[in-house]
Amino acid sequence: METLPRKGVSRAEMMKRVAFFKDLVGFDGGLPDSNMPSAVRKLFNVIGFQPPQGAGGAVTSPVGDDAARLAAIKISEGFNLGYCKAKPGHGPMMHNHDTNETFIPMTGTWRCSWENEKGEVEYVDVGPLDVCSFPPGAIRRFENVTKGGDPNEESILMFVIGGDGPRAEFTDKAMAELEAAGVWPPKK
Repeated sequence: METLPRKGVSRAEMMKRVAFFKDLVGFDGGLPDSNMPSAVRKLFNVIGFQPPQGAGGAVTSPVGDDAARLAAIKISEGFNLGYCKAKPGHGPMMHNHDTNETFIPMTGTWRCSWENEKGEVEYVDVGPLDVCSFPPGAIRRFENVTKGGDPNEESILMFVIGGDGPRAEFTDKAMAELEAAGVWPPKK
């Protein structure tokens, strides 16, 4: 005997929940480290991601302000999903989330780094279909470390982040590096 609620879903309603990768629009701005050469990347907001409450300064949506407003599938059902495309040697600076963040490489090799309990940076390299899941509060970053082949070829990383309006915050050290490089605060 079935006990869960069920409902029929029209094709029109279902098609609002389909995103074809070829049609996704990526964003390369809207985050504090967007103008840092080593952090250049393109983020694709596929499911969810809306601008979080209390954003400003180092606190932002994990996909940046621009992408947060333009989800391909506009739902709020407790998680968000997106992609990152980056060349080898590129990825965000150290940051934190108030919810879980899980990485799944689609192509290439990606380094998932975090601060341990002593404040030292550790990492694990993951490849296609491997999974690395960071708990809320863990200081973390990811970087494309694919070797061999074309140094300008971008690899793709999928990320799933918990919550309906997750917040990301860059570390004080990352913000100081951005200020020293002259890329933060943004020039008006």
